[in-house]
Amino acid sequence: MQQLFKQKVFEVVKEISKGKTLTYRQVAELAGRPKAYRAVGNILNKNSYKNIPCHRVIRSDGEIGGYNRGQKLKIKKLRSEGFRIE
Repeated sequence: MQQLFKQKVFEVVKEISKGKTLTYRQVAELAGRPKAYRAVGNILNKNSYKNIPCHRVIRSDGEIGGYNRGQKLKIKKLRSEGFRIE
């Protein structure tokens, strides 16, 4: 069950276009488990696949959130894709 959810999370995140973001909550909803947004964060924190753009997932309050390669790199990647960060 957990592995299936992880795969769904990766499928959802793979579809996020450059310059766009989703929140952890939105990813959880699209993956079929609306209340599992913390699990989404844990899954993405352990992601090592370069084809999964987990830097495009942010917190519901608009904050950037964590990134397994460091928050500075997450901000740099988002800015390079045209995402405005205040």
